[in-house]
Amino acid sequence: MRTLILNAGYEPLGIVSFRRALVLVMNNKATVLEVDTDHPVWTSESEFARPLVIVLGTYVRLPRVRRVPVSRRGVLRRDDFRCAYCGANANTIDHVIPRSRGGAGSWENLVACCMRCNNIKADRTPREMGWSLNRAPRPPRGPSWSVRGADRGVPSWEPYLEQAA
Repeated sequence: MRTLILNAGYEPLGIVSFRRALVLVMNNKATVLEVDTDHPVWTSESEFARPLVIVLGTYVRLPRVRRVPVSRRGVLRRDDFRCAYCGANANTIDHVIPRSRGGAGSWENLVACCMRCNNIKADRTPREMGWSLNRAPRPPRGPSWSVRGADRGVPSWEPYLEQAA
């Protein structure tokens, strides 16, 4: 079980194990906002509800820029698993400008692509194929991208992640 940890200003910081969350709460460094009453934690002397969302008591300063690393899974998720060319279900990624022509492996040059379009396009640009992109590829933004693990979140996290968007 994982716990969403919020900064003192209620912006999402990250995901920690429920054990780490319990330690922060027991040391009075965090307060529990949401709990999972269905799966309590038992000790030899007592029972605790598992924390789902905690907020820190003091503000933690973070670097301003948090670049999301490029990954195959991230590109597919950003594009909603839809092909950038035909809109079908995508299971591969494609370099808009092929790597053989100097195309970078960046968010701006990678798109989700179905196997059929990827094979047909091969080593050409969309312009050479007479194709256009459904939407321009750009780096993802928002709290669900900057907080690692939030993409596989718990429904009770959503209000806290949406607040920060």
